[in-house]
Amino acid sequence: MTTPHTASARSVEEHRRSVEQLLRPLALRDIEEVALADALGRRVAEQVRAPLDLPVFRNSGMDGYAVRAESVAVTPATLPLAGVVAAGQAGQTPLPPGAAMKVMTGAPIPPGADCVIPVEDTHADETTVTIERGRRAGDFVREPGTDVRAGAALLAAGTLIAPRHVAALAAVGIARLPVFRRVRAAVLTTGDELMPAGVALRPGQIYNSNGIALAAALAVNGVEVVSVEHSRDDPGEFENKLGRATAAADVVFTSGGVSKGDFEVVKDVLATRGGEFGSVAVQPGGPQGLTVVDGVPVLSFPGNPVSTMVSFEVFARPILRELSGFPPVAKAEVPLLDSVRSPAGRRQFLRGRLEIDGVALVSGPGSHLIAAMAQADVLIDVPAEVTELAAGSVVKVWEL
Repeated sequence: MTTPHTASARSVEEHRRSVEQLLRPLALRDIEEVALADALGRRVAEQVRAPLDLPVFRNSGMDGYAVRAESVAVTPATLPLAGVVAAGQAGQTPLPPGAAMKVMTGAPIPPGADCVIPVEDTHADETTVTIERGRRAGDFVREPGTDVRAGAALLAAGTLIAPRHVAALAAVGIARLPVFRRVRAAVLTTGDELMPAGVALRPGQIYNSNGIALAAALAVNGVEVVSVEHSRDDPGEFENKLGRATAAADVVFTSGGVSKGDFEVVKDVLATRGGEFGSVAVQPGGPQGLTVVDGVPVLSFPGNPVSTMVSFEVFARPILRELSGFPPVAKAEVPLLDSVRSPAGRRQFLRGRLEIDGVALVSGPGSHLIAAMAQADVLIDVPAEVTELAAGSVVKVWEL
């Protein structure tokens, strides 16, 4: 990493590798048990086996009539009704020979029955049912274990829990799961000018979007956010809140205070603790910092809102998704719908919106245009050596 005294800028790839080097050890995490309701988006730490057969018992796949197939070999056939079995009933009353028993979907098949006649193939009164179409033994009967057998593997270790997995786990009665502990992150924003939403702004003040935005970005990428705090441009206050953050988190993200101004509290404090600060050849997000405080990585992003968000997307999101077991960030190559100019020697990430025939720019390159960024769904990756692209040029885009 370049120091404050070094003028040269490192490449995006170099800085990302440094971030990955700091964060990859966080993959060595503990295992914890969580309720199934809290398991969505978590990675299973151990193989999960079914504790019982599914279906649990022999049951009906249709609303209809349980019969012996031999009783309806010739149709139409009129059979006496021997009773009704609803879902949730024990269903232990045997079916008399030559009779029918009404069953609901999911209800137990009465002993002696071997098929179900769908209700739409019948006509019934209070005492008999007429079967218009016969069935073979096994039709519309769900046998125990035909979905999964007790003891069979249900989920492999490392599976990222999605709603379909939750459904299967609930169906076999699993209430709690061993999962990998998520990376814990703290967010610490800085700046005298930043105010929380909901208060009236005085001259020179703006609302703090970086804290809540970084927390949201971390959460949707599988990270547990343990704190979101803000510090004024006061070294003592910043040190105090940083200490709380490093005590609670595996990694800390700061925004603001890393550039070349007079009140760069993050750089001023962390440079004395071994922090490395300098420039990356990227736009937006050039000023960057990396520090390890009490064994905890601290990633320091510039404070302009778009710079903060793009820094997270480019440098932190890929490795955090890897640690969370999430799939990589989706990338594609599509044609530009607008012409683009880019500064020489800087890799530029423009905000774009995917259309049917390509990607359109949604704003200029300014690092303050956060409202415009809300209209984007991709970053347009313009290589450092490229200064101009005509409409129709093929570019790489990163999904936001």
